[in-house]
Amino acid sequence: MTTPAKSEGTAAVKDGGAPGETLLKVTGLQKHFPIKKGLLQRQVGAVRAVDGIDFEVRSGETLGVVGESGCGKSTMGRLITRLLEPTAGTIEFEGKDITHLGVGGMRPMRRDVQMIFQDPYSSLNPRHTIGTIVGAPFRLQGVEPEGGVKKEVQRLLSVVGLNPEHYNRYPHEFSGGQRQRIGIARALALKPKLVVADEPVSALDVSIQAQVVNLMDDLQEELGLTYVIIAHDLSVVRHVSDRIAVMYLGKIVELADRDSLYRAPMHPYTKALMSAVPIPDPRRRSAKSERILLKGDVPSPISPPSGCRFHTRCWKATEICRTTEPKLVELKPGQQVACHHPENFADQAPQDTVLLSAAKEAAELVADEVLAESAETSAAVAAEVAGHAEQAEPAKAEPAKAESAEPAGAAESGADAAESQESTDK
Repeated sequence: MTTPAKSEGTAAVKDGGAPGETLLKVTGLQKHFPIKKGLLQRQVGAVRAVDGIDFEVRSGETLGVVGESGCGKSTMGRLITRLLEPTAGTIEFEGKDITHLGVGGMRPMRRDVQMIFQDPYSSLNPRHTIGTIVGAPFRLQGVEPEGGVKKEVQRLLSVVGLNPEHYNRYPHEFSGGQRQRIGIARALALKPKLVVADEPVSALDVSIQAQVVNLMDDLQEELGLTYVIIAHDLSVVRHVSDRIAVMYLGKIVELADRDSLYRAPMHPYTKALMSAVPIPDPRRRSAKSERILLKGDVPSPISPPSGCRFHTRCWKATEICRTTEPKLVELKPGQQVACHHPENFADQAPQDTVLLSAAKEAAELVADEVLAESAETSAAVAAEVAGHAEQAEPAKAEPAKAESAEPAGAAESGADAAESQESTDK
């Protein structure tokens, strides 16, 4: 899908928040699904779908959320819309705590927070007409639009690119793309302030994906909407997002603005994700780095690894990664990362230099060209960062002198990781 880059900002923002003000604030959000066994259904464990995440969504922006299947993206979306009850943490919308509001307390909030569901087939009731489906929010909220419900529903259908005459048709008479447009019309019926879109285009053909994505962009400009878009397709996320959060096993490992994340990802997992983005132009294949193949599968959320959850698949993991969980901290303006040995930045744990055995095996799957490229970028960026460069240089110099099967500098930067690759091969 080739679409132009998303324009910065929106033309206007709905009443309730000026552009840039915090609309949604999530702190320490957790959702654990209990595992019960036996006749008495005693809890023997829990699936840690979302295990402590913090982020903010500003009014008028689009926050993209990416990650592998099972990392907790969809669960997070259902939590912030209060379709699921959180296990712990707080959710604030426009400064009001909505974490544990009941059905009655959430009913007024439903006008301001809506969701677009992933499956355009199962999210529409096959026994209801399109007019009934899109008009349901008006009836449930007791809202009487000017000109009547039918006229407003037909206007919404035309806004999302459907024919107003489709008012009396049923969902089975529409294609997947048209059904998703119906879901968008339903979500926009009450003019919400926040729309959570869970994989809004994953079930659609590529040509239809571009149409729906551009439609959402146009509606944001026109209505001043705020989006949280959950997606697998990194090209779609890059097109629509202002900021991007990368999730791994229930945690946010990196949160940054779109340009910074795609230009210089700082978490090794983010770098591996970016290497998987295909370039459709055959003439530009030589400009793309080789694919980083991560070792193994995502660990089980029932018993996640200790320390950094990515250390079992990371080529830069050291002992501190196994024992100490990195916190999500801002290393660059507007770019937060949870990593002891970040890419494209000075090492945050230069004293820990011995690679784990799993990291050595993972390094074998990482192309030498990728490691060399990472080394050059890391060196250039580290030299520009005041204070960090002075701390990083001694740490890089010592491993250079050491000659062992476990090169000390391999955990500190991409350049030292390349040395680790050579030693491992030997």
